[in-house]
Amino acid sequence: MASLPSGSGFTRRTLLGAGVSALAVGALAACSSSGGGGGSSKASQPLKFWNQPWGAPAFLTEDERISAAYTPKSGFGKVQYRQVQWANFTQTYSTAVAANTGPAVSSGGGTQAFLFESQGKIAYADNLLDSWKKNGIYDDFLPGLVDTLKTKNGYAAIPYNLDMRLYWYRKDLLEKAGVSAPTTWDEFEAACKGLKKLGVYGYGTYSGAGAFTGGHTLVAHMINNGGGLFNSNQEVDAVTPENIEAMDWVIGLVKNGYVDPRSGTYTSANAYSQMNANKFGMIWDGAGTPANVNASVANNLEVGTPLTGPSGKKGALYFPNNIMMYKNTPSQAASEAFLTYYYQNMKTLWTKKTGIGLAPLQSIVKAAYADDPKTTAIVNDWQPISKTWGAPGQNTVFLNVTKVDGTQPMINFAQTILAGKTDAKTALTTLQNALKSA
Repeated sequence: MASLPSGSGFTRRTLLGAGVSALAVGALAACSSSGGGGGSSKASQPLKFWNQPWGAPAFLTEDERISAAYTPKSGFGKVQYRQVQWANFTQTYSTAVAANTGPAVSSGGGTQAFLFESQGKIAYADNLLDSWKKNGIYDDFLPGLVDTLKTKNGYAAIPYNLDMRLYWYRKDLLEKAGVSAPTTWDEFEAACKGLKKLGVYGYGTYSGAGAFTGGHTLVAHMINNGGGLFNSNQEVDAVTPENIEAMDWVIGLVKNGYVDPRSGTYTSANAYSQMNANKFGMIWDGAGTPANVNASVANNLEVGTPLTGPSGKKGALYFPNNIMMYKNTPSQAASEAFLTYYYQNMKTLWTKKTGIGLAPLQSIVKAAYADDPKTTAIVNDWQPISKTWGAPGQNTVFLNVTKVDGTQPMINFAQTILAGKTDAKTALTTLQNALKSA
């Protein structure tokens, strides 16, 4: 599947870390009129649907076609479609939402809904999801996915597409090294040892400018060991035995020479170049890795099995990108009617391979990946064991995660760990202190 490059995934998920503070957006909201509503007097006005470029140009073509084909119910206005570019998308949304000139329905950054929910701008999706329990859409979502977007007040958004962190291995290089594809941390380390004899790094990663996958992967290891960054109160709680053990494991890989010493400075392009040069035997990345390397390498890539950690647990990190509704709408009924149509007809965004992330509905997974065993394995094997940034306290997304996704404290943490010149407890303590003061 032609997925979006993992190194640029941050801008597709988070809002605050991209440069717009909660204070700044809150100030804009405070200066705006209360607006909004959904009164019947506005029902015949156009319904604004703003979406992001989730894939290749073919995505825009197909998404516009789907939206234009919508026939609204009597009294509801037609859909007014706009594509919002990732460049400056934070300012685009925050300014429009604050002024009540924004969309009724949109996608956007993955934590965007939680920022606007905290300002009273989001229309909760509870009623829509209840209606979907009757028409089959609700039961079609991948396991546990809907509840990742649930807040104490209601569902802030609806799952739209997924980004995950998993590992790929080069079957040709593992065979040459005489090692098996790993299923545990110990086996992974053994595979790295065998690859090193070939002059190949076993733990492929990257955490340079604009590349946040290295930090994502470190958190994925924490989750794999029953840890993570947040407690049940949604507070940063990083210095735990589970996290220390996970980071000690990575630091050990670094010190044993299984990690490219330049990984902390690598962009995604650098990492894929190392793959093409046969220097990475395994890589921690997203679902789209095969689309970013040359054909001969892609043909030898296999999806790794989720590793069992020392605790006996499996786990990984994933990002449920989403679609949200706003109180500023011609009518809430119109927003919900359009989204029902959209989810019933969006399958072609995946079956036509427009480049959008992994599908959230089981029916689309079955249709789109029927001839793609690798992507099917990712959805079947990795999605059920993956958790959000909220782990281990909660398997949800919330406003506080904007502190960690692509932010400077996480970048510093990843680069420090990958340099191997620290101990796990010190690095985690520094991270925790930086996040708490963020």
